[in-house]
Amino acid sequence: MMGEAEGANISHAVFIFIGFPETYDHRDWYAVPVLLSYLLLLAGNSLLLHVIHSTATLHSPMYVLVSALAIVNIVVPTAIIPKMLLAVLFDLREITLAGCLVQMFVTHFFSSVESTILLVMALDRYVAICHPLRYVEIVNSALFVKLLVFTLVRSGSIMLTLVGLVAPLRFCGSNVISHCYCDHMALVSLACSSTDKNSAMGVAVIVCFVGIDISLIFFSYVNILYVVLRAAAGEDRWKAFHTCGTHLMVMMSFYLVGSVTFLSHNLNLPIPVDVNTCLGLLYIIFPASVNPVIYGVRTKEIRHAILKIFKVQANKVFVVQVSSVRK
Repeated sequence: MMGEAEGANISHAVFIFIGFPETYDHRDWYAVPVLLSYLLLLAGNSLLLHVIHSTATLHSPMYVLVSALAIVNIVVPTAIIPKMLLAVLFDLREITLAGCLVQMFVTHFFSSVESTILLVMALDRYVAICHPLRYVEIVNSALFVKLLVFTLVRSGSIMLTLVGLVAPLRFCGSNVISHCYCDHMALVSLACSSTDKNSAMGVAVIVCFVGIDISLIFFSYVNILYVVLRAAAGEDRWKAFHTCGTHLMVMMSFYLVGSVTFLSHNLNLPIPVDVNTCLGLLYIIFPASVNPVIYGVRTKEIRHAILKIFKVQANKVFVVQVSSVRK
């Protein structure tokens, strides 16, 4: 299976992952940090969802978006990391073409949904800070329904087209995917038929989700900073600058690393396979790990809600222990 196909009429139906070929003999070393990072992001995003769901005061548009972001930050890593760990730890490296296409769609679809959520969150803050008197009028349930439809139509149509263009390709050469998951161009690069449409679609995805979304996000935060810095003074100015700067840095890392990994094959960038795979993992793991901190723990309302929940649980345990002692 790992060699060349016997003839041009054969198209591989099963593929093999080899994401870190240069360090494959030491794969146990990176399995542990990846597993720990996965468990950490699962715990952080699950806690965030529980806190928002359990606290009535957090049932506002902004925290609905934070909840949606947490769900995406669980789904995307779960579509990739368990399969990767099975490949690394138990040498279960095979995946069918159908399974590869499903993983590709889930990964890219929800990553594009994450981009839209980040954009909507930035626009929500822009309206709340720059047009506070019109916030309730603009941000309502009708707007959320429209945004949901827009997100599903945009991400669904683009990613279905992206994956749909891969399905008919013929893979008569190597069946070894130089990645730890089914990245679009990592699979397309193995095709022995024309991939011009696939390359063009890959560029179109970057233009649509990076070019448009990051421009609007940057515009929103620049205007937010302008309004806040004019009204605030001293320490409040620093807090506003620090908060906006942190959000932008996390977003930039998401978009920049995602763009590099997505376009590395299109642009023939001389990136070693191990480095490209590592960047792909960072694109998946880093935002999902830090988002619960950036949009959760560092938010006063959520931080207070977490402390309140832990205090209630601690009081329940104390009451149960006291009751047991008295008996």
